[in-house]
Amino acid sequence: MPIGEFGGAAALPGGGSPFFSAPMYWFYELGHAALTPARAFADAGRIFYKNPANPFAHTAAGKAAAAAFELFERTTRRYSQPEWGIDTTMVGGERVGVHIVPVWERPFCRLLRFERALEHAPKRPQPKLLIVAPMSGHYATLLRGTVEAFLPNHDVYITEWVDARMVPVADGRFDLDDYIDYVISMLHALGGNTHVVAVCQPSVPVLAAVARMEAEGDAYVPLTMTLMGGPIDTREHPTVVNKLAEQRGIDWFRRHVITKVPFPHPGFMRDVYPGFLQLNGFVTMNLDRHIDAHRNLFRHLVEGDGDSAMKHREFYDEYLAVMDLSAEFYLQTVETVFIRHDLPKGRMTHRGKPVDLSKITRVALLTIEGEHDDISGVGQTQAAHGLCVNIPEENKMHYLQPGVGHYGVFNGSRFRSEIAPRISDFALSHNGQGKGSRRKALAGA
Repeated sequence: MPIGEFGGAAALPGGGSPFFSAPMYWFYELGHAALTPARAFADAGRIFYKNPANPFAHTAAGKAAAAAFELFERTTRRYSQPEWGIDTTMVGGERVGVHIVPVWERPFCRLLRFERALEHAPKRPQPKLLIVAPMSGHYATLLRGTVEAFLPNHDVYITEWVDARMVPVADGRFDLDDYIDYVISMLHALGGNTHVVAVCQPSVPVLAAVARMEAEGDAYVPLTMTLMGGPIDTREHPTVVNKLAEQRGIDWFRRHVITKVPFPHPGFMRDVYPGFLQLNGFVTMNLDRHIDAHRNLFRHLVEGDGDSAMKHREFYDEYLAVMDLSAEFYLQTVETVFIRHDLPKGRMTHRGKPVDLSKITRVALLTIEGEHDDISGVGQTQAAHGLCVNIPEENKMHYLQPGVGHYGVFNGSRFRSEIAPRISDFALSHNGQGKGSRRKALAGA
């Protein structure tokens, strides 16, 4: 399933009504609280009708009742941030433990390291990989499969963005300039010799951060940057998401999708683009598919198909967990990237200084797209090659993955078997030695 990017969730059905104005967050919280007794009753009913000591649990009516109670509880629940659940990985044919350690922190983000308990130094080089997760509604745990794919051969770090409703107003604002500052600061904290991977939305701020670092002659620029399914130039094969963002205009977004965090959240009175409104957009993009999935869950529960029901739970526990976004960051990104196209037009700035992509000379560039991506159209990420005119051609590569959509660019079987190995090999081939020596092999030639 695709993940809604900026402009998508708000511009789809549900986001266009004045009903979704500032007081809506308060009404949402009130409705969620009002349903708490019903959810508790449904959970108790589910346990009652699934108890093997209850004779009704073995009847068709009892199984249907248990399934109905679970379906109600799950569809009215607020889903919290999922756990990473990565405890081990394989390195050189040996299974080793993994410990998740925060190594850098700011109010809106933590940088996590997946520290592997290695007893012996691996024979294969282990490039340092910074994965910049999207800040577009879902938690960084959505990239669990991405992290797992790289752990055997990389020293992996990832950005874990913080839910804006959990950040007190006293901690200040967060906008696109701050995002770029965070990326630069993290690259400094990692001490150089880093390979950065931007998944979807972060492609623009990561590219801008690298351009600013190059313009300043920064010694900590990454060795390579990989941009995956990102909106570098949304004028290329624009999707429905891109077109609607342009049609609405920034004032529409400011009036209809920005609200204040209600009490008692720590971010009380902070302006945000709320997670529940984003989720409305995510779901309506594929409403029929979600309805079918929940209908199938009911059927699997009644039939006792535990494996299928578990797969449904695992997916939706992740998919339905959403976070609020800082209003400044959301609006600035929508306007800069989707409406004005400032980066490809050469008009983007950071702290008043130009983001000049021609300054990038030392960083190798890999772009990856999905053939059926309905969020970032084919060509939007590849456009970075035409903008980074001073990167030597032998240090550039583009790969179009057949048969995948937006989600498949960074997760799933084809990502593991075809995309992740290319990223790993690209990093190895530019890890301080033999620039471009394996370019043909990487391209599948």
